[in-house]
Amino acid sequence: VQLQASGGGLVQAGGSLRLSCTASGTSFSSRYMAWFRQAPGKERTFVASIARFGLATSYADSVKGRFAISINNAKNAVYLQMNTLNPEDTAFYYCAAGSPVYSARYSSSMYGYWGQGTQVTVSS
Repeated sequence: VQLQASGGGLVQAGGSLRLSCTASGTSFSSRYMAWFRQAPGKERTFVASIARFGLATSYADSVKGRFAISINNAKNAVYLQMNTLNPEDTAFYYCAAGSPVYSARYSSSMYGYWGQGTQVTVSS
């Protein structure tokens, strides 16, 4: 399974971006898709996840109400709509796929497949 992320870029504070991630390959059976982000010099942190079947979503507190994760199972694609961006959202954003137990869906170590990352830069 390969994940390909796109949609990053430079945006002013208060602006919006939409990230996309498409999975390819056979036997794509992961139960969750997620977005993580990593700022320079910091650890990779959870942003949002969505169950591929059932569509339950989870968000980091820092993005609740501003970001929305969605999925198109027919296309094996996951999206992250990011609104009201602020400079603290600047990071590399990575999509991931995996089958963690529900309580571990926030942990990057529970995801076995990763995209290459896309840079999001928010200027003040």
